[in-house]
Amino acid sequence: MPTKIEEKTQELCQTLVVAPEMQAIRKRIDTFMADSSARGQYETLMTKGQALHDKQHAGQPLAPAEVAEFETGRETLLANPVARGFLDAQEELHGIQKSIQKHVAKTLELGRLPTVEDLSEGSCGEGCGCH
Repeated sequence: MPTKIEEKTQELCQTLVVAPEMQAIRKRIDTFMADSSARGQYETLMTKGQALHDKQHAGQPLAPAEVAEFETGRETLLANPVARGFLDAQEELHGIQKSIQKHVAKTLELGRLPTVEDLSEGSCGEGCGCH
């Protein structure tokens, strides 16, 4: 038998599934996943970006040509509406996930529903000494 928390979590998940904004996000992701050209552009750029990151992290200098090639690939990717839609959808999903996590974490921390002030980025709560 599910607990009340499990029931409410299922309700939240169902709300997410049927929400029009979530369906629009899902559509952009599905469109991207079905477009092998856009996926290829994305994967190539991510591979190049990781290689540059690894090289820089290892203390090796980045050649201007390498950086320019990456930037050109980035601009090309962002000019592709399918890829751009996917990147925007990822960002929106991250924002929704972050908001849900923040609300739940604050509720657990405070033992009550958080207020707008509790959720504001600049405040860590009463009694912290930063006010």
